[in-house]
Amino acid sequence: MLDLEVVPERSLGNEQWEFALGMPLAQAISILQKHCRIIKNVQVLYSEQTPLNHDLILNLTQDGIKLLFDATNQRLKIDVMCVCVCVCFSGVHFNSQAIAPTIEQIDQSFGATHPGVYNAAEQLFHLNFRGLSFSFQLDSWNEAPKYEPNFAMGLASLQIPHGAMVKRMHIYTGNNLQETRAPVMPLACFLGNIFAESVDVLRDGAGPLGLKLHLLTAGCGPGVMADAKVRSLERSIYFGDSCQDVLGALGSPHKVFYKSEDKMKIHSPSPHKQVPSKCNDYFFNYFTLGVDILFDSATHLVKKFVLHTNYPGHYNFNIYHRCDFKIPLVIKKGETLISCLLNCPLTFLLLCQWDQIQELLGHPMEKPVVLHRSSSANNTNPFGSTFCFGLQRMIFEVMQNNHIASVTLYGAHRTTSQARPESSSSSH
Repeated sequence: MLDLEVVPERSLGNEQWEFALGMPLAQAISILQKHCRIIKNVQVLYSEQTPLNHDLILNLTQDGIKLLFDATNQRLKIDVMCVCVCVCFSGVHFNSQAIAPTIEQIDQSFGATHPGVYNAAEQLFHLNFRGLSFSFQLDSWNEAPKYEPNFAMGLASLQIPHGAMVKRMHIYTGNNLQETRAPVMPLACFLGNIFAESVDVLRDGAGPLGLKLHLLTAGCGPGVMADAKVRSLERSIYFGDSCQDVLGALGSPHKVFYKSEDKMKIHSPSPHKQVPSKCNDYFFNYFTLGVDILFDSATHLVKKFVLHTNYPGHYNFNIYHRCDFKIPLVIKKGETLISCLLNCPLTFLLLCQWDQIQELLGHPMEKPVVLHRSSSANNTNPFGSTFCFGLQRMIFEVMQNNHIASVTLYGAHRTTSQARPESSSSSH
């Protein structure tokens, strides 16, 4: 049995690991992978057709623990536990092989709280503390009528019967389990990384110019606890920026990936006329930002950006954190050009679906490119192919459920002698 400590409104864990409320999905999965010999039989549960309408769940079936992640920001919002593991509070166990989690034991461990609430549909009593709630099962179905609201002038339903056992426990933020939200990411989850709070796509009338990143970071290295606060930064990266520009703005990437082939080369105007390059273009992968930056192998200047939504059911799921990107769009209505904002996924959720984007931008003139992904030539992708559509110097990768898996931005080439867009516009 796992031996875990409960901290209301904060976490469930032990000395080796901790599932903290507000933790990114990727970090929770990393803990499970690291301790796979102890924590076994983990399921990933999500809605395939409407992934934004339902929580994303990591179900630890062997240990009776469910981790519920907010569908939009993919941060942990609720720990649900069926009490089949050893659990303590402030160092004192209230459930173990020797201690049964009865109502008397919970009262002794946690102290007084408001009266219990009886749910007739579930036939469960709910006892609520701040950031923590317990559900108690009746001993038999025959006891249920005693606790209906119309019995004993409604007061009987407030009294949890003696000896009632805890069926499950919830850890969450705030006073109301039904209204709880994933809190901001705690300091302990930064681990020296930088995260993107949001990413704005900068553009002119022709198309994208670059990215403006709103970043969050916490102190790292010596004195990290002394500098226990989150700092906000803004950094801008443009097409044509050099490697040094990007490294100076964002720091070192998590990985550098060299392209071995260009699968889209066949769709260029004259692929047979292109001279094979002696070196390969390469990506800077910033996994915690949800962003890839492609550099030209000859000039070492930025030529593309890739923004990832990290939907479950996509081949690259859990490699990147979700990128909350905003793209200003230029829409033609009759003879009038209208500017609006494409925000994926936190404000206008419907605009994350391809049908709604086409209603704004119009339908692509060409058929989509079908993108197959597999780790080797003999492997199959269990999630199926995706479709790539090009509009306004952007390539939308669309999953089979109509949601956007990624957006690739490409811009006009800029040489090192040309000024950055921000500096040229500021001179006017």
